[in-house]
Amino acid sequence: VQLVESGGGSVRSGGSLRLSCVASGLHVRDYIIAWFRQTPKTEREGVSCIRPIIGDTDFSDAVKDRFRISADYAKKTVYLDLNNLNPEDTGVYYCAVLLILGSGNVNITTILSRHDAEFDARGLGTQVIVSS
Repeated sequence: VQLVESGGGSVRSGGSLRLSCVASGLHVRDYIIAWFRQTPKTEREGVSCIRPIIGDTDFSDAVKDRFRISADYAKKTVYLDLNNLNPEDTGVYYCAVLLILGSGNVNITTILSRHDAEFDARGLGTQVIVSS
């Protein structure tokens, strides 16, 4: 599986961006795509995740009132809408995929705290810069 992110850029405070994560080589029906970010202040932070086949989502407290996540299951693409951005949102955003096999019993609220090694693949990331 390969993941490619896009949509990053430079915006002013209060602005918006739409990030995309496109998966290729993904041949299972059930999976979770999670977004993480590496900011100047934090090493790594879980932002949001989605399980496209059933629509379950989760968000970090820092973004839950400002970011929105959605998926186009047929295109194997996940979107992260970043709204009302502030300088603390500056960082490299990357997506990671967790393939769900077997019974599919996964608690989505545990995803954002998992380490990179627990995912099956991750992308290289896209840079977001927010200026005041």
